[in-house]
Amino acid sequence: MMNNFAKIVLTLCATLVVCTAFANKGERMTIREKVEAGKRVSIHKIIKSEDPSLIYSEGLKYYGREKWKQASDLFDACQAYYVGDVCEDSIAFFSARSKFKDRDYVEATTQLDEFRRKFGRSIFVEDAEAMLAMCHYYLSPDPTRDQTITGEAIIAFSEFIERYPNSTRVEAFSNLITELTERLKKKAFLNAYTYYKIQRYKSAVVALRNALKQYPDTPHREEILYLIAVSNYRLAHNSIEEKQGERYLNVLDSYYSFINEFPESKHRKELERYIKEAKDYLDKNNIEKQK
Repeated sequence: MMNNFAKIVLTLCATLVVCTAFANKGERMTIREKVEAGKRVSIHKIIKSEDPSLIYSEGLKYYGREKWKQASDLFDACQAYYVGDVCEDSIAFFSARSKFKDRDYVEATTQLDEFRRKFGRSIFVEDAEAMLAMCHYYLSPDPTRDQTITGEAIIAFSEFIERYPNSTRVEAFSNLITELTERLKKKAFLNAYTYYKIQRYKSAVVALRNALKQYPDTPHREEILYLIAVSNYRLAHNSIEEKQGERYLNVLDSYYSFINEFPESKHRKELERYIKEAKDYLDKNNIEKQK
């Protein structure tokens, strides 16, 4: 008969074998099994599993929880597996929307533009084009910077309204077009004012007139007409004698254009001093009679 010590040793060995078996089983669990068992599994490991349906389903879970960065990474990882599949457009849309919601507007712009070109018949295309327009809007800078993206945003909103005239977004997008147009008006004014500020008055007059021609309803209209008058005066005042006559005539024209629209302007008294100098010069040189 075995002594008690031998029995204890055998019992411990048996227990060790059982524990090792369970431990090995745990180590052999697939990523899917761990996920389904409720264990915490990193996004990296899920992606490394190369299990397309698992990656996609986990992407949807994070998407539903509004964990946009994690959802985006998972959708990006499984897109290649579903090329040509019926859910290819869904994955592409969810990936782009996740980036949009995560405020990665640059990457979202790229994906949404590609989406609308590739999946023109998708049920998500209207939402994709709306988000694309909003990406341009959010990327549009303040009026002191280049406004190329602002113009792209206006075009995107306009195209959306034309394509989906019955959309519930039409009113909001129309308001955003107005907002962005005001930004362009401000930019046109600031560009022209820059010439005035650095005392390039001839260029200032051209730029200011172009700003009015492009945006006749600009809220800066009074200021622009005032600056045109002042620029013409300073250009005439500082000119060589051969050019002063013609330039003082321009002072008269710009003054009367200003007063005709803004007779009660705070700038009137200042401009009247300039117009007196212009008239005195023209009368002295009998230029008006020669014209």
